[in-house]
Amino acid sequence: MKVFGITGWKNSGKTTLTARLTEEFVRRGYRVSTVKHAHHSFDIDQPGTDSFRHRHAGATETVIVSSSRWALMHELRGEDEPLLSDLLARLSPADLVLVEGFKKEMHPKIECRRLAAKDQKPLADLVPNIVALASDHAVETDLPCFSLDDVAGIADFIQSRMELEAS
Repeated sequence: MKVFGITGWKNSGKTTLTARLTEEFVRRGYRVSTVKHAHHSFDIDQPGTDSFRHRHAGATETVIVSSSRWALMHELRGEDEPLLSDLLARLSPADLVLVEGFKKEMHPKIECRRLAAKDQKPLADLVPNIVALASDHAVETDLPCFSLDDVAGIADFIQSRMELEAS
């Protein structure tokens, strides 16, 4: 699987860039999957639904299926957080997987920087495999640097870097 990451501090524009890149690659004809790491507890299921009741009754995994979509929810119940490689192995085949977060993993990443971010420390010296930057302000770097709004340019860079076949 071809995996490319979007990383940065809180409020650096990661989610917006991930969504915009997903739209751009889909527009170009690629099949894209995404993986998002959350640093907090979250719930995609709503209290009162049948699947919520199944999970809260103790099910380790709950699958909910309709004619429009299906979702698998897995409760860790004290287990360690899964590795990115374990999550990638569960995905259906895709041309590209965009990963938001997972800073410490070894896949190539673009670092998002915004003046409004929670922290301004550059990650490129702290995080492995940052291969480019996307920023809303001027940045001194030897890495390729894009405007956060240059989605087509960033997509071109990723397409070349990941050797995605033209669609």
